[in-house]
Amino acid sequence: MKYLEAFERTVRCHGADTAILTDDGREFTYREFDERSTRLAAALEERVGDGRCAVLALNSPTAVESMIAGHKRGTATVQLSFRGEAAELVEMADTADAEALVFDDANADTALAMLDRGEFDVAIHAGDRDVDADGVESYDDVLAAASTTLPEALPRDGHCSVFYTSGTTSRPKAVEFDGEQMWLGAIQGVMEHGIDVTDTAVVTTPWYHMVTSDAWLYPHFLAGASVVLHSSFDPAEVLELVEEHDATGLLAVPTQLNALNDVQADAGYDTSSLSYIRTGGAIVTEDLVERTQELLSEQLYNTYGMTEAGPDLTFAHPSAQEEHPGTIGKEAFSWEIRVVEAAPVTEHPDPDATVDPGEQGEIIARGPGKSDGYIDNDDAQQKSYFGEWLRTRDVARVDEDGYLYIVDRVDNMFTSGGENIYPAEVEEALEDHPAVSEALVFGLEDGHWGKKVTAIVVTDGSVDDDDLDEHCVTHDSLAKFKRPREYALRSEPLPRTDTGTVKREQVIAEHFE
Repeated sequence: MKYLEAFERTVRCHGADTAILTDDGREFTYREFDERSTRLAAALEERVGDGRCAVLALNSPTAVESMIAGHKRGTATVQLSFRGEAAELVEMADTADAEALVFDDANADTALAMLDRGEFDVAIHAGDRDVDADGVESYDDVLAAASTTLPEALPRDGHCSVFYTSGTTSRPKAVEFDGEQMWLGAIQGVMEHGIDVTDTAVVTTPWYHMVTSDAWLYPHFLAGASVVLHSSFDPAEVLELVEEHDATGLLAVPTQLNALNDVQADAGYDTSSLSYIRTGGAIVTEDLVERTQELLSEQLYNTYGMTEAGPDLTFAHPSAQEEHPGTIGKEAFSWEIRVVEAAPVTEHPDPDATVDPGEQGEIIARGPGKSDGYIDNDDAQQKSYFGEWLRTRDVARVDEDGYLYIVDRVDNMFTSGGENIYPAEVEEALEDHPAVSEALVFGLEDGHWGKKVTAIVVTDGSVDDDDLDEHCVTHDSLAKFKRPREYALRSEPLPRTDTGTVKREQVIAEHFE
């Protein structure tokens, strides 16, 4: 089945029910949502034919209408990050061959800079702001004048979505998905959380990420549930929306969960309606699990995935955290997962070299929802895709019951004094110190050690290098040879991507270049 067929079923069954609510008080039924996305698809067909449309917008009706319009055209909607700069976004749009650009008020300045740099045939502005640029059309006017029916030839048998990887170690890579792959991901999300027509989910992570689209928006639309679009993350506003709408579902990456917990500890919003909180995107610590269950909801689902694989590769039911705290669970419904002996980034791991319980290795995966590869990046594709398998470059430990725990990235591992060091375990030990809020560990070139264990630590100012060294020496879960030999202390939080991943190269350059 393709996702569009499932969406059409939702409109038939739940056309009069609320599909979308916004944080500024607007509401749209599924029938209205369906008509608006059809009008957008028709308007784009009239203007660019089979050309792709890039979208630069906050979480909004415009964003989700563009997603469904891509399915109705069978021509991919290119989902751009509103965190990006104009030059980078133009490059991303060019890679995906986008001929049209839709943008909103919040991103108008960036969009206009893109129009000056790029070669877009069509530009459409959603919002009330005066936009002084030739040829830019009003989104509302475009929809009002568009047809409510589509040509019989649509949808094409092509891709419907283009997503981008996080780009923490390189330029974001473009990944195409078709309607069947999106349906597989969406139905998997419904199964994981038991989503149905009575649910209401708050959407606060950026819509353009794979996890927000295919693990959150698409499953709720598939089930005929309601989604509350929170345009830009603010923890107090999120909790207000949960309370106001009796929300049953919330998606939040670990950094957002920490912020939500901090606000909730002081304000005490009513979050008793939450029956599922989904997290992932970074390592979820045992402390974060316990605090979230105490303050927000006991029903915390930890998940793990990557853009190239759709919504997720593994998930852990909340009950798994009782005996397996911090686990990312086991393989998701449509995936086969193996943890195999890690290989250098220049080589493919052996799918048959699985590790034993208690050991760690690299996660590889195969399944029908896997993307076909990157757009215009053959070198990266050959490193990540081999045979039926997708390489994650994430290192995991497998316990005696088969549950997985993320250890670190293959790319982050380094050798110091002949020993392999995974930064994440050193970071976790440092963050156990009450004066430390965050840590980043890496290998610094050194004549004696080869690479010296080095830590950049965010502290409250009450500790120095000697205090941290003593903490690591006496820590009961960190071997002494793994302790940092050099520190850089800072008070500012570490910069992160939208999904909560630390921008490692940027931080290291700030302190050691």
